[in-house]
Amino acid sequence: MTTIYDFLIDLYQFHAESMQNSEEIRTFAHMNENLQQTKWPANVILADADYIDRVAFDLIVNFERMIGRPIPKADLARWIDCVALDGGMREKTETDTQETMVALIHSKGKKRLDHFVPDDFEQHLNGMAFNDSLGEFTLSAFPVEEMVSLEDFFADALQMICAQPEVRRIMVIPNAEDERVYYKVREVLRNADNEKCVTVFAMQPQTGGRFQQEILGYSLMAALGIRSEEIHPQESL
Repeated sequence: MTTIYDFLIDLYQFHAESMQNSEEIRTFAHMNENLQQTKWPANVILADADYIDRVAFDLIVNFERMIGRPIPKADLARWIDCVALDGGMREKTETDTQETMVALIHSKGKKRLDHFVPDDFEQHLNGMAFNDSLGEFTLSAFPVEEMVSLEDFFADALQMICAQPEVRRIMVIPNAEDERVYYKVREVLRNADNEKCVTVFAMQPQTGGRFQQEILGYSLMAALGIRSEEIHPQESL
């Protein structure tokens, strides 16, 4: 029986060859950003932090067994860079400094990412930023209050982002394994401006939708330091 991990192994090497590798040192710096800001950047990454943390754990457990070595926590900045590249972003130019907002939605009781570094939402992530060859990335973490579900909050945040005329590129990482979540995301994006470039990331290809799709596992595997030659050792000889 073919599993999602078999699917990832078959495709990861091709994808890894096409990825740009940013080796620059990323420095996190304090920034003051929130979802109600009046000035929006052209690029926005919206992610369900609970979900990506769970998927990272699943990948660590399964690939440690497959490749026979410990896998460290995922480099969050590296993952963000890979998502940006998969979403169509390219290196900044002298005339375009390129700014990206990264919004991490998480349940109120979750204080940190267990399988990424940096990890603590309040101390290390919320209001922080880093700069590299793809431009400046500002991070904001948004806990979901008890009166609303995470899927509703996520859909509302996505709708707000889509409504901003300044935002031209949106990269969305929902828990697409939950049919209710994916349905809400698809319905929000159905009404999005046709001129916006929208990419939805999921562990498997999804049906329908007026948006591009990318496999979430690629970026996470790169952030975890899993190399294509470890998966296909015979092809590296």
